[in-house]
Amino acid sequence: MASARLQHIIGLIPARWGSSRFPGKPLHPIAGKPLVQHVWERVARCSRLDDMAIATDDERILGASLAFGAKAIMTSPGHPSGSDRLAEAVQAFPSATHIVNIQGDEPLIDPALIDRLADVLATDPALPMATVACPIDREEDLDNPNIVKVVLAGSGDALYFSRSAIPFARNSRISPPLRHLGIYAYRRDFLANYVRWKPTPLELTESLEQLRALENGAKIRVILTDHVSVGVDTPEQAAQVEQILLNTH
Repeated sequence: MASARLQHIIGLIPARWGSSRFPGKPLHPIAGKPLVQHVWERVARCSRLDDMAIATDDERILGASLAFGAKAIMTSPGHPSGSDRLAEAVQAFPSATHIVNIQGDEPLIDPALIDRLADVLATDPALPMATVACPIDREEDLDNPNIVKVVLAGSGDALYFSRSAIPFARNSRISPPLRHLGIYAYRRDFLANYVRWKPTPLELTESLEQLRALENGAKIRVILTDHVSVGVDTPEQAAQVEQILLNTH
């Protein structure tokens, strides 16, 4: 393992059963395996994580995860956010100093990207939180409220996240707009405080949980990548991912 002596970096994969568009999504079969197993196997390739687990609210996901050899943790079904689920799950890792939150519906996530994110956070002891963004190259994505945008300071820290097109291009664009990718890394002590904070006005307005950190004055470092993983939000997207996996093996 590559972590420093006093650091213990863990990867957590939240996997909920309930989904308005795709109930039972984590166990949906893709190329002969449950979706969450594909995610687990990708994350297992990381060199920067000292341990990892699936955090779920459902006995079916727990049983399936244990069956394919994963470490799995049962959490309360009543959590209002993924961060709250992480805060409960991390209690199973008393030595953990940093947590990387990997979405359970990203079966094509790049392990090297997870390692980069973990490394950025772990090498700066003053940094509480980090995430990832990539350039937006399709004009129609700018007006899609399901694609979250982010603008950065010169330091690489997030200035703001929005479902609207930011920055507004009154003149020609100097640099491409950025799409936020939903993978996060937290320092453990920061995560414990973060979930105690009440939802904030901008968070509630945009329905973006990460704005709570900015509204409370916390820095969020954003690393840039050209890698855009294909997530699974619908059965149709699951079929698309299956074709990608079948064509690459």
